[in-house]
Amino acid sequence: MKVVKGLYYSEDHEWVKVEGDEAYIGISDFAQHQLGDIVYIELPEIDDELEKEDDFSAVESVKAASDVYMPVSGKVLEVNEDLLDSPELLNSDPFESWIVKIELTDKSQLDDLMSSEEYEEFTSEEA
Repeated sequence: MKVVKGLYYSEDHEWVKVEGDEAYIGISDFAQHQLGDIVYIELPEIDDELEKEDDFSAVESVKAASDVYMPVSGKVLEVNEDLLDSPELLNSDPFESWIVKIELTDKSQLDDLMSSEEYEEFTSEEA
C-alpha cells in the first residue's frame, strides 16, 4: 500500500495536500484498494462551503458505494472533472487524482489529522 510522505491523512482514508491556504483532497491508496474497481463518482459544486466531517462526494465501485468525508473545513474552489469521465483514475493513481481543491477555513484542523507515518501504522492495524 502506497502512502505519500508530506500529506495529511484522516481515519476515513482521505488525504490532504496543503499549498498555502488551499488544499487538495482525495482518497488514499488503502481506500481505493478496499473499494475495488471504481466505476462512478459524485462531485460537489464549486463554491460549496463544507464543514469538517461533512460528506462531500460519493464513490461507487463494483463492490460497494462509499461516502467521502471532509477531513477539514473549506470552500470548494475546483473539482476534478476528469474523474467524471474516468473514475478509475482513483484506482490507478489515487494521489494524483484529487477530488476537490478547497480554500481552508481553519488550518488548525490539520493538527487533528495523521502524518504519513501515523497513517501507515493506522492502516497496518486495519488491514
